[in-house]
Amino acid sequence: MPKLWEKNYQVEQDIDRFTVGRDREMDLYLVPFDVLGSMAHVTMLETIGLIGHDELPRLLSALHDIYGEWQRGEFVIEEGIEDVHSEVELLLTRRLGDLGKKIHSGRSRNDQVLLDLKLFMRHKLKEITLLVSQLFDTLQQQSERYKAVLMPGYTHLQVAMPSSFGLWFGAYAESLADDTLFLEAAWRMANRNPLGSAAGYGSSFPLNRQLTTDLLGFDTMNYNVVYAQMGRGKTERNVAFALATVAGTLAKMAFDACMFSSQNFGFVRLPKECTTGSSIMPHKKNPDVFELIRAKCNKLQALPQEITLIMNNLPTGYFRDLQIIKEQFLPAFDELKDCLHMANYIIQRIEVNEHILDNAAYDLMFSVEEVNRRTADGQPFRDAYKQVGLEIEAGQFVPRKDICHTHEGSIGKLCNDRIKQMMDATLSRFTFDRMDRAEKQLLEQ
Repeated sequence: MPKLWEKNYQVEQDIDRFTVGRDREMDLYLVPFDVLGSMAHVTMLETIGLIGHDELPRLLSALHDIYGEWQRGEFVIEEGIEDVHSEVELLLTRRLGDLGKKIHSGRSRNDQVLLDLKLFMRHKLKEITLLVSQLFDTLQQQSERYKAVLMPGYTHLQVAMPSSFGLWFGAYAESLADDTLFLEAAWRMANRNPLGSAAGYGSSFPLNRQLTTDLLGFDTMNYNVVYAQMGRGKTERNVAFALATVAGTLAKMAFDACMFSSQNFGFVRLPKECTTGSSIMPHKKNPDVFELIRAKCNKLQALPQEITLIMNNLPTGYFRDLQIIKEQFLPAFDELKDCLHMANYIIQRIEVNEHILDNAAYDLMFSVEEVNRRTADGQPFRDAYKQVGLEIEAGQFVPRKDICHTHEGSIGKLCNDRIKQMMDATLSRFTFDRMDRAEKQLLEQ
């Protein structure tokens, strides 16, 4: 099949294979967004006279049909077609003749793929944010449910001080609240319209970029056309940082869950239907789900660096290097979504051991409590510390387990309500509704 850019010669077959790479596979992620972007673009072209009043309905109807084919799982990028943009234009030309060839006026595949990626990122960031919010709620519920159940806290992996399951679950909830700030920043950066920047230097056509910005429900646009193109790679990298910070929270939580569910700890029990067995050891219940979450999330934390190394030393303008980013970037969202879903499923069903402290191995974690008690009774802290230390060395320390922590964020005052307020404030700043309304209106034209 001829390329959109082909003139009077054809590229050698092996060169074609190498330069197209995995675009036909990766661009299937972008199909609905390419169609939506084309709907907005042709609507704008009609207002500036590059498409006739009678032509616009025919174009929109054909684009609706293509969108429907994608919804039904019937859309394919045919053999010999470079990418999703070429396939959509080819389908329109087959159905509408020369009219289908008009849709590329005033745009380049450069700003077309930029737009597709921005629309894709918006949708995926919404999905990730909603899943993070669900896991946050689950962790807060478990924090409240088990807030009175004590457990050892560790430093250097050595028993240190009293902690609680209220603190443990709640800590990961607050971590996700912070991670959501990164998701908000990523959303704001992705939610800017690059369409109209063409190949990175604008167009001599009198394009109405504000109109396409409004039609697609963007907060604003990438104003400078050169910067719009420079944003390719940079936007993906910064969005990847947001994904990576969520992945970091999940990986740490997964490590804890694996460790705490082992026989040597026995702090929690994973639902048996969420564990796997051994082919030789009949007693085994392995925490494979959390191990895979840990591995997948550790891999996701490398994504910003991968993108940086691909685009870091490129000067102004478009370069084919940027194509490779899609191969690492586009699948990452579904991988993180899967990890969030699995983590939420298990955390909802995890069983907590409410009698951990019956084991005398954890008696020494109350040493600080005893030092503080004696200090509160008037003894200098350093003297109390030394006295308790000598009692421990002599095997004479007897713990008192009636602890009382009252300051903000402690065992006795988790402040989950305030953390919830922080999370809700962040979530309220996402403009998901504007995006959804705009795309619904486009599809209803």
